[in-house]
Amino acid sequence: MYHPDVLRHPESCPALVLNADYTPLSYYPLSLWPWQTAVKAVFLERVDIVSCYDRRVHSPTRSMAIPSVIALRQYVKPSEYPAFTRFNLFLRDRFACQYCGRPDVELTFDHVRPRAYGGRTTWENIVTACAPCNLRKGGRTPAEAHMPLPHRPHRPTSWELQDHGRSFPPNHLHESWRDYLYWDVELEA
Repeated sequence: MYHPDVLRHPESCPALVLNADYTPLSYYPLSLWPWQTAVKAVFLERVDIVSCYDRRVHSPTRSMAIPSVIALRQYVKPSEYPAFTRFNLFLRDRFACQYCGRPDVELTFDHVRPRAYGGRTTWENIVTACAPCNLRKGGRTPAEAHMPLPHRPHRPTSWELQDHGRSFPPNHLHESWRDYLYWDVELEA
């Protein structure tokens, strides 16, 4: 959804991409396009410019303000269920070990019902775990290892993952994006 360098270098003027209903296509990762992609989409008439940076780009015959917020002209219906990926699993579990609750540790995933017992690699049988907890649990069930889970693993909806993503805002939020993002930011009176 975004180029990896966009958030590392906010001076590169990324554009926040909104759906046709003016909601972000994605919160985590935040739907951002490099300014070059945004300008191309403007000229191809695929997006409308909502807000611009103070910077401009120039060609031999034109000058244009760099878009900071763009909205798709055609609504993109989000899928009801996200793909089963490591990243989405970690996001479902809020980037925390489901056994000890520690956040921001080196994470892996664990089969709740071990594969040796016929456990499958599905949303309903995989949880995020830190390496020490995963090693401690080993090839046992949580009950056998005396490591209860606070929640049963489940298949999340795309909406649920987007909601979890709001808890992890990027380090850089341009002021023109704030009206379209719903993180806990202080509102002006």
